[in-house]
Amino acid sequence: MKAMQKGGAMVQMMGREKEILRILSEDSGKTVTEISEMLEVSAVTIRSDLKALADKGLVVRTRGGAFPAFHPSILERQKNMVEEKERIAKAAADHVEDGDNIMIVAGTTTPLMVKYLLGKRDIHIVTNSTLIYPQARINPALRLTVVGGEFRAAGEAMLGPNATRDMQQFHANKAFLGTDGVSLGKGITADVVEMAEIVKVAAAQSDQRILLADSSKYGRAGFAHIMGLENIDVLITDTGLPAGARHALEEAGLLVEQV
Repeated sequence: MKAMQKGGAMVQMMGREKEILRILSEDSGKTVTEISEMLEVSAVTIRSDLKALADKGLVVRTRGGAFPAFHPSILERQKNMVEEKERIAKAAADHVEDGDNIMIVAGTTTPLMVKYLLGKRDIHIVTNSTLIYPQARINPALRLTVVGGEFRAAGEAMLGPNATRDMQQFHANKAFLGTDGVSLGKGITADVVEMAEIVKVAAAQSDQRILLADSSKYGRAGFAHIMGLENIDVLITDTGLPAGARHALEEAGLLVEQV
């Protein structure tokens, strides 16, 4: 059974639950009756499914229906490369040691690593990601500092001048960074300028810079330049990255981990 991510937590969903979430993502005005007719099951079954989805934090119940708990762009991005992102996140968590101060920049892969920090002690996380909350609050070994700024629902992130200024107040052993594109010519890029600024600050304020990027990001150039590849210490990606691309990235000075 495949899974979707909510707030950094692995959430198991039945096939029908996934279909309900897809329907609501396309039209949150659909009623229980309409969904039951579309899926050819009883309204009682749909109400039960909606309750299960609400308990997982994926929908918010309304009178007669529900709507997705996240911005459509987040839901869409969470559907892509699900298993690869989980492996990358787990590998990233292996880099965290007891007593570390770390920065985690918002994305759909970076927040997933928080659940894999269970068992580690005295970890302080500085982040601009709101997807981290659910896992961070149930792990007593974690201290969480969330920077201020403007909340952007499309990225589940705090962004803007206040966020970058807050991030500059801290120093971390390691920064776990996300990206919208990785290429030899353009380096690390983002689709949103404000996100590019946050990544730059997190990298500058950390001793080691670890980039989490699935193989679909390779060869893509986003709108805003973040930094050159020489500023990244480790790239954690999946086995879908071609051997030639790995060789080229290593020639550029990156330590590449494929998981």
